[in-house]
Amino acid sequence: MKAMILAAGLGTRLRPLTNDRPKALVEVGGRTMLEITLARLRGFGIREAIINVHHFPDMVVEYLKKNNNFGMRIEVSREEELLDTGGGLQKAAHFLKDSGGHSKKDGSFILHNVDVLSTIDLDRMRLLHHGTQALATLAVQDRETSRYLLFDEEARLCGRRSGREQIPQLVRACEQPEALAFSGIHVISPRLFAMMSEQGAFSIIDAYLRLAGQGEKIMSFRADNYYWRDLGRPEGVAQAEKDLENKVISV
Repeated sequence: MKAMILAAGLGTRLRPLTNDRPKALVEVGGRTMLEITLARLRGFGIREAIINVHHFPDMVVEYLKKNNNFGMRIEVSREEELLDTGGGLQKAAHFLKDSGGHSKKDGSFILHNVDVLSTIDLDRMRLLHHGTQALATLAVQDRETSRYLLFDEEARLCGRRSGREQIPQLVRACEQPEALAFSGIHVISPRLFAMMSEQGAFSIIDAYLRLAGQGEKIMSFRADNYYWRDLGRPEGVAQAEKDLENKVISV
């Protein structure tokens, strides 16, 4: 199984920590976000990954070289212009289309934000993904956020709710949608690439919503019982370091 780490963002919310480095190389408890994410993936048996870069890209390349790619086969996807999550994934399709499996279920891959720290069980996510034959499976939690995804009683994506007014936007019929917060971790079938009609820079969530409206199965994986922390702001990094110091989580 392969993985992609989304690390190309400017890290504007993390300033001043990202004034002289990409967010992937910001340290949390003495280790970079990139090292922590790669270690998590290796812990679930993943040995091949592609990382998209844009902000201080050469620093990431040199960092990987210095550390011998942390014992993994790693490819770097350079983005001259930021492509957002969907466009970045689309550009990496050549690497991810064949995840090395000999059966249909083995073709899925992990998409993981670099600025997420969690204990979410990727094996359980994969099992759910394969068991439901979903196009994509998203780790979600019941917590406060400014952008909610909406799921029906069968745990299938049916819309979103965001912005100041938080008006539900449904892409298909859903009587009692449940609003959940996305956690930045996906399991995706390579079938998705042939269905992506979007071009250039675009959000993968927009593609998911379009496809869900067409009847494709985008499933939720409930991750309420796992540790999760957004490292996209300095206060998130500070809290994660406290959690590490207090042994709430280990990396």
